[in-house]
Amino acid sequence: MPYIRESILTTVDGEGEVHIAPLGIIQDGEHWIIAPFRPSKTLDNLLMNPVAVASYTDDVRIFAGCLTGRKDWPIVSIKDCPVPRLAAALAHSVLEVVGTQDDEVRPRFRCRVISEEAHAPFLGMNRARAAVLELAILVSRLNMLPQEKIEAELAYLKIAIDKTAGPEELEAWDWLMERVNDHFRDQLPTI
Repeated sequence: MPYIRESILTTVDGEGEVHIAPLGIIQDGEHWIIAPFRPSKTLDNLLMNPVAVASYTDDVRIFAGCLTGRKDWPIVSIKDCPVPRLAAALAHSVLEVVGTQDDEVRPRFRCRVISEEAHAPFLGMNRARAAVLELAILVSRLNMLPQEKIEAELAYLKIAIDKTAGPEELEAWDWLMERVNDHFRDQLPTI
């Protein structure tokens, strides 16, 4: 079973414009695999500029925000790197593409770590943050899953939200639930 580290990935296009996207990177020995779905700006950027930064953050609003059109998160430049990191990163890894494997659905970019740095301590994760992260992953796959599966997952994740969520987790949850509710509304038959 692969080890996947949930991160916020930053990439840049040919003009240096930054793209921020939540993406789980996959450990492969000493390397990390970035496997964006087609089509995606992350994929396009990696083909143009084979460097990415994986920012590790415990602010689940960033994961939720990126999936709901809220992508204006503060970034910070990194010395000797064309790609910035998230300002809210507890740590980051600069990843350089060293190989690619094409695929019709999810091409894979094999990356080596160029540098890593810690910026702030990790003070723990509450269950609500984990639930928001799981809902973010679910939202990224709404068009791939049956409604019954989505509803069952929501019911389970909501338990952690009700028991342990603070204001940031509730805000992120609400953003994602707007997306889920829009998806369900779009699935209704028209008369």
